[in-house]
Amino acid sequence: MAIVNGNGRIPLLDAKDHAAPSVFQPANLLREARRQKNLPTGQVPEVCVLDPDGDILRALHATDGARRDPFWACYHTDMFDVAHAGETFGIVGCAVGAPFAVLVAEQMFASGCRLLISVTSSGQIVPAGPTPYFILIDRALRDEGTSLHYLPAAAFAAADAALAARIAAGLAAHQPPIRQGAAWTTDAPFRETETAIAAARAHGVLAVEMEAAALYAFAQARVQPVICFAHVTNQMARKEGDFEKGEANGASDALDLIAATARAWRTAP
Repeated sequence: MAIVNGNGRIPLLDAKDHAAPSVFQPANLLREARRQKNLPTGQVPEVCVLDPDGDILRALHATDGARRDPFWACYHTDMFDVAHAGETFGIVGCAVGAPFAVLVAEQMFASGCRLLISVTSSGQIVPAGPTPYFILIDRALRDEGTSLHYLPAAAFAAADAALAARIAAGLAAHQPPIRQGAAWTTDAPFRETETAIAAARAHGVLAVEMEAAALYAFAQARVQPVICFAHVTNQMARKEGDFEKGEANGASDALDLIAATARAWRTAP
């Protein structure tokens, strides 16, 4: 374990003032990126999506179903605008892991986003039916580092209760059915030991993924609407034939879920 000055403290927990403003602001980074890339000023779609696996975007590119957003100025990613089932949203693919997901989320909200939806591939911890299936993540076990920069240490980071309830109500009749429950967010997928899995299971966790805890901590700290889904596709490759996501690598079901979630969000009282 790393220490500071021999006092046994973990550096990740030191020098955190969660109420203090950041010196480095996403809007300023985007200003410079826009200047250097000679991009026009404008806003991205109000609904934005994180597609950490990139399967949604790959399926859309195969059918020319997405166009590059002209106003997205991020140095590290491209955003593509998509129309599906009466909804329009901007998707960023392959932003996998807590730090990358939150890096992109900060820039999405600085660029005009009003709702962020994350749909990430997940490993099954407690069976909830044959894979694949979706879980609306209502809280996430914080086994990563990014969330500690946004909120004080605690076991879980939770979705906004009112937002989660509204989305759950809007998805009540969705097919295939959407489960709801807790996820375990880890930075180290290849360190999912039997001990760690048992501990997550004891916390009531249904699935393991890499982004939700950090995204929910960001959402709470920044007071922004974020909702995360786990697409449970595998049992951590402990059997052959794992990681099957369905038609078009799960893109069809994921797009339907995203559109339904956007509609549910728009029913705000």
